[in-house]
Amino acid sequence: MADPMWRDLVKHSNEGQYGEFVKRFAKSLALAMNEVVVNHQFANSELARNLSADADYLGVIRRGEHVTVLYRQRSTRKAGEWLGRLVLGYEDGEVRIFAASIF
Repeated sequence: MADPMWRDLVKHSNEGQYGEFVKRFAKSLALAMNEVVVNHQFANSELARNLSADADYLGVIRRGEHVTVLYRQRSTRKAGEWLGRLVLGYEDGEVRIFAASIF
C-alpha cells in the first residue's frame, strides 16, 4: 500500500504538481502546508525535481496508530542516496499520508 503512494509523491514532486502531490495527505498536513512555500521548493530544489523512480524499501516502524515506511531514494542528477520517510495512518476510514520527507 505504501509503495504506490511513495511512487506518486516522487512522480508529482518531479513534475512540480502541488495539487496531485498533496492529494493523499491527511487534512491536518494539507492544511499546514503552505502552497507558495511548496511550489517554491519544487521550483528551486534540484533534488525535489529530480528524484529517481527507483526507490528501495528499507523497512517499517509501527508507532501508535501510524506506521513509518522508510525508503532509500536516489536522484537522477545528484550522486548519493537519501532516506525517504512516509508516515501513514487512517483518517475517515482511509489510509492517508501524515508526513513525507527526504533526508
